[in-house]
Amino acid sequence: MARAKNKLTALQAKTKKPGRYGDGAGLYLIVAATGGRKWVYRFSLNGKVTEAGLGSADAVALADARDRADEARRCVARGQNPIERKKEAARAAAGKPTFGQVADELISSKESGWRSARHREQWRSTLEADAGPLREKPVDTIVTADILAVLRPIWQSKSVTASRVRGRIEAVLDAARARGHIPENTANPARWRGHLDKLLAKPKKLAGGHHAAMPFDQEPAFVERLRAQKGVAAWLLEFIILTAARTGEARGARWSEIDLEKKLWTVPAARMKGHRAHRVPLCDRAVEIVEELEKAQVSDFVFPSQRADKPLSDMACNVLLRRMQAGNITTHGFRSSFRDWAGECTSFPREIAEAALAHAVGDEVERAYRRGDALEKRRRLMDA
Repeated sequence: MARAKNKLTALQAKTKKPGRYGDGAGLYLIVAATGGRKWVYRFSLNGKVTEAGLGSADAVALADARDRADEARRCVARGQNPIERKKEAARAAAGKPTFGQVADELISSKESGWRSARHREQWRSTLEADAGPLREKPVDTIVTADILAVLRPIWQSKSVTASRVRGRIEAVLDAARARGHIPENTANPARWRGHLDKLLAKPKKLAGGHHAAMPFDQEPAFVERLRAQKGVAAWLLEFIILTAARTGEARGARWSEIDLEKKLWTVPAARMKGHRAHRVPLCDRAVEIVEELEKAQVSDFVFPSQRADKPLSDMACNVLLRRMQAGNITTHGFRSSFRDWAGECTSFPREIAEAALAHAVGDEVERAYRRGDALEKRRRLMDA
């Protein structure tokens, strides 16, 4: 944020007579009749004008006061009160870790057991962005009002995300209690049953608990519109539709997994939900998309973000769907569209369609005897 032109000089800050003097951008020097001098930062938050003390002008130089005012201004821009932020920092310095510190420790202790990179990303995103207002608060000071301030803005509009946010906040606070940072007899303010369920509406769910899907007979016209779009996200979405892959599997595709000569994409077990390697036959159009991306290859990822060392964001396709005014359709829903089409419009066996979706079919004994993946049968299905 740009700062207004500085109005005071270092000499004036030391010699001004009793009064109130603005330096610009909310920073003021206040000289009392008794000769006492102090810096304050004047700000407005939630419609209320407040002043935060920045220290004695005898102990804090003008340049340092400007730095402190800049930091306070950044707090306000994030929707935080710099006065409360200062108090929280003081409490944290006294020995109580912040929510953010406990959250980071929890992720570090658990992530080695998470096979999905996307799962790790979601936990970090949830606890860094969605639960951002809690990160600087000492864990023993978080109350129900703090939890509601995080959840209410997204509870109805992003119900699935909000439910995950609540659950992960609860997990962090439970971890803090287990580490002795919160008294054992203190109830978790993020708990649902018998607490937040009395304050928030029951989370909305999609009908049947599934991702919203496009009727398969509407897909040809949609794909025609999609091909008129420009950019990596459009290629990624069409690739997902053509391969019936999960979004995370496609986003994370690397060039080492692609064999264009054999028209084959092999997703390693470490990136699969079922923890088993999955071979995906590529139809001609899917190969065309990969070949176009290969011409401008800038990273190990087939679908890179603007940062070459990272894949495209997991929100990229959903943002594209909104831009194309596709209603409440989700990227994941195209897998349901594929399954409906395969079941209603083709004679391919159920097992082949389920295998194309990387679903386990049959019980453990049956799967043990059926070790092949019916690649060539699935290739005919995907070509169709």
